[in-house]
Amino acid sequence: MRSLREIYAERKQLIAKYVPAEIQSIHSRVVEELRHSGIAARALGVGDQVQAFELPDHTANVVRSSDLVGSGRLIICFFRGRWCPFCVGQLEAMDQQLRALKDWGASLVGVSPQSVKHSFFMADQHRLRFPLLSDPANQVARQFGLVYRVPEDQQQIYRQTFVNLPAISGEPEWDLPIPATYVLEQAAEGRSESHRIVYAFRNPDYTDRAGPDEVIRFLREHLS
Repeated sequence: MRSLREIYAERKQLIAKYVPAEIQSIHSRVVEELRHSGIAARALGVGDQVQAFELPDHTANVVRSSDLVGSGRLIICFFRGRWCPFCVGQLEAMDQQLRALKDWGASLVGVSPQSVKHSFFMADQHRLRFPLLSDPANQVARQFGLVYRVPEDQQQIYRQTFVNLPAISGEPEWDLPIPATYVLEQAAEGRSESHRIVYAFRNPDYTDRAGPDEVIRFLREHLS
């Protein structure tokens, strides 16, 4: 089984080979601008608390974070959408290690601004066995401090490749979350309406994400 970094290295090579340099330059510039904006540092981190939430999954059933945290730990992968090959790579890698994550008492969900319909297509196409939650207008991602507006020149690139974010999300704004992975536990005082963050990986670079090995290593060390 290849690591997520190996999968990403292969996809980066393909992008370098087939994507025009001027397009690569725009994507790289956006990543650097986000990095310099400090969005990752401002986003919620270890020790912070976040309000409980409920969102529809890819089958339109409501999933409540308090139910999942109440029975163990909750792993959240915030991702951009089914159109992003790096999002697909991370979620497929997490799915391959789903049994190991469950053995450590953890539930897994993916959260993105895409609609329930697009989440269903993604789960079906990639045979994902965990809930993909639709986050209208990035409401939950905003609680975590992860949301940014896609710049106009990058919007144009996405449109040219048939990535129309308003059509995919059902919302008018061109807003996305920076990719992030969190592990939540029940708050120390046992309140179901809030959760404590015990692991956080957030990075404006959408080609660098936490893989299942890192999360499992954290769970092993945290619970041992």
